[in-house]
Amino acid sequence: MISRFARIFIVVTAILLLLSIAAFIHPPSLSYVDPWTGQMFGDGGVEKSLPRPQTVPSTPPSEVVHGTVIMPKLGNATAKAALGRATWKLMHTMTLRFPENPTPDERSALTSYFHLTSRLYPCGECAAEFQELLKKYPPQTASRRSASLWLCFVHNEVNKRLGKPNFDCAHLDAEYDCGCGDDPISKSSPPSSDAGPMDLEDDPSKDDITGASMIKGGR
Repeated sequence: MISRFARIFIVVTAILLLLSIAAFIHPPSLSYVDPWTGQMFGDGGVEKSLPRPQTVPSTPPSEVVHGTVIMPKLGNATAKAALGRATWKLMHTMTLRFPENPTPDERSALTSYFHLTSRLYPCGECAAEFQELLKKYPPQTASRRSASLWLCFVHNEVNKRLGKPNFDCAHLDAEYDCGCGDDPISKSSPPSSDAGPMDLEDDPSKDDITGASMIKGGR
């Protein structure tokens, strides 16, 4: 016969075992009520109950870069002309200081810049024209030379529409000298007249053996 004490011990042990199993399967909730606000917080306290901040993508999505024009029409002709001169100065100087051997990230950054400019340019009708040019002549970013000559070609397309004379793309560095004091790069030979604007990725201005650049554009 099992003594009364032994029976009680077995019953208590069994109850404790069942409670342990139940606690393991269904852990107790850590929820509690804030005595000041009456708000109930879940497991982990306030931190886990607060809304999570939305993560910002490291690169803008395609629809942001390649969207439609944002700015309205600019009616002031004087402001439009001044804005155009300043913007061409900025973009030509940018391409003339672009790396000779850009990384994929650097090429993507420059391409995105041109497309975002075509959306945010303060002159809406000018931005729309620039977007059409980007569709017809996508940015060339394989090198400093290809980027600068591509932009010069696009600039001359605008000059042609406005009835202005074409700019000599062989003298870009002289016209858009930023005075940055960089070591000059040897002067380039003018691009072939029978080469199309999209023939810039293959750079004939570099020595075939040494790969040394022959275009001046580091200033």
